[in-house]
Amino acid sequence: MAMRQFDVFVFEEENPNFNQWKPEFEDNALGWQHSSDWNRPLQKIDAEWVVLAHPSASIDRDFLNNLAEVIEGFPMVDAFAPRLKFNGHFYGGQLLNGAKGFATISENEKMRFVAAPNPLIGVFSSRIVQRTGLFDQSLPPEFRLQDYSLRMAHAGGKMFNVPYLVAQAKNSLDDKVPSLINGDYLLAAASIRPEWQIIYKNLNVASLLGFSLRHPGTIPLWFNTKELKFKRDKATALSKLTADHLKEISL
Repeated sequence: MAMRQFDVFVFEEENPNFNQWKPEFEDNALGWQHSSDWNRPLQKIDAEWVVLAHPSASIDRDFLNNLAEVIEGFPMVDAFAPRLKFNGHFYGGQLLNGAKGFATISENEKMRFVAAPNPLIGVFSSRIVQRTGLFDQSLPPEFRLQDYSLRMAHAGGKMFNVPYLVAQAKNSLDDKVPSLINGDYLLAAASIRPEWQIIYKNLNVASLLGFSLRHPGTIPLWFNTKELKFKRDKATALSKLTADHLKEISL
């Protein structure tokens, strides 16, 4: 039996409206799962490609038809970073930004590889998911796709930004959503610790030192890294992330 093309996993934290979620449309050839556990659906993939999304990202027929065309047009790509259209603007994936951590790409950015997708939507092939493994759920939800995408790069995968692959952002009851869409959350004080952890796990000591010097409050974190070191070793032991690709996903 042939695999279907897409599974769509919609992730959000438990909330009073959690059980009111419904898929945008029904199709026997499409698998939907809605969960607060990011890893449970990854263990039940039945499709060639997986769309990972927040409920505020509209996964409709137009988006999936467009995604199918993009996948056919770029057969060697392992993952895609769709743009979200919100209030008349387009917000795409993220690049590594030196000692500053991460930065959202320009609205006018052309096709290019990126370090991570917008925190509200990403697309991965099931083959690269199998090589990358599960999410680190100790990180806040808005940082899990960053970490996962860098681990995917160590597993040999690459994420591509295609400007015409666009999902609409829906009205949301979550007041954090605009900040997540436009990347402002990266500038909040609460982002420093999870970004430091992601850099520790996935990048070199020079990158970690630069980030720490820019954010001196992270210096004490250097003295309690046993668990992070285990995760780092697991992610990077057989790393396929080259220096050239690292440049491609950086500002």
